[in-house]
Amino acid sequence: MNVNTSLFIHNGRIKTMKGQEFIGSILVEGTRIKAMGEELVAPEGAKVIEAEGKLVLPGFIDAHCHVGLGEEIYQHEGDDLNEMTEPVTPELRAIDGINPEDEGFRDARLGGVTTVFSTPGSGNVIGGTGVVLKTAGKVVDKMVLREPAGLKVAFGENPKAVYGAEQKKMPMTRMATASLLRQALVDAETYLEKLEQGIEDPEKFPERDLGMESMIRVIKREIPLRAHAHRADDIMTAIRIAQEFNVDLIIEHCTEGHKIADVLAEYGYPAVVGPVLVNRAKVELKDKSFETPGILTRAGVKVAIITDHSVTPIEQLPLCAALVARAGMDEEEALKAITINPAEILGVDDRVGSLEVGKDADIVLWSEHPFVLKARPETVIINGQVITD
Repeated sequence: MNVNTSLFIHNGRIKTMKGQEFIGSILVEGTRIKAMGEELVAPEGAKVIEAEGKLVLPGFIDAHCHVGLGEEIYQHEGDDLNEMTEPVTPELRAIDGINPEDEGFRDARLGGVTTVFSTPGSGNVIGGTGVVLKTAGKVVDKMVLREPAGLKVAFGENPKAVYGAEQKKMPMTRMATASLLRQALVDAETYLEKLEQGIEDPEKFPERDLGMESMIRVIKREIPLRAHAHRADDIMTAIRIAQEFNVDLIIEHCTEGHKIADVLAEYGYPAVVGPVLVNRAKVELKDKSFETPGILTRAGVKVAIITDHSVTPIEQLPLCAALVARAGMDEEEALKAITINPAEILGVDDRVGSLEVGKDADIVLWSEHPFVLKARPETVIINGQVITD
């Protein structure tokens, strides 16, 4: 990683992902974009990166993956996705399990992916909190953009398989999964009431409960529920519970979202859709389709396209978007689904997702449009630093 205080990206085709596209230059100072324009002149001493004939884009964002938590070359040693000993574990934090030396971070950069949301897996009804982080760095704490950034919950086959089928305990049914989540939300409401009472009367202050602290962040709408739901009925259960408790919700996977796209649009919850480049590994995926993101977008749902790495290798995020565009999604919308849309869904669009003055200098120079099969990122810049993997 080469550290530069000032970079000048000269004469590239700049696509801001905010509706502007022009031939021009970008000045980076420190970690941020200082200036952009068609007539910009490189300041003395700046490192100049010649971008003529290159497409200049913001770094891509994977809004749902497990980079750092599920290390590919390890089995038990590097598998920190699911604490499958209790179905309700809101006290877990993905940041405590992420290894910055996971090969997935390097692979992400090779695919132009500069920001990710890394989350616990879907084995538990409540799996813990996820984190938004950059894909370059030696220490995870220095890579964080937002933490916590959402509480992972899961519906459908996975919790049933782990607990009902394997451990012969609740949840054995979809009803039990919903019940456990509801009860945790009710407990959080009670815990919050006791905290408020404790302010007035210290004797009523409850014992500290790390799980409830995570849950009340959801109740107070500081972070959303990130609901793993493939089937249409599971998606609607997630929405039913979010409506019941007036909490924010992001629908994860949304595999059968195309079946109820108009209904989802009415509620206004965003969907992070995928993995699309995968086989039908379980029953819930029987109706998976590359057309789903486009159908949802046309219905008015805000969509991000995801890899669910390592289900689909994270460096193939642009290929996933290209295949979705080939299946009918507007090309510009498909590009938004791996840049500005996930930034907005993750609540970090003040920092990443588009090329704008004041935002983080996460910039990628492409040989061609990234949806072209032979395209590759020629220069990757994260926080104003040129990455040399």
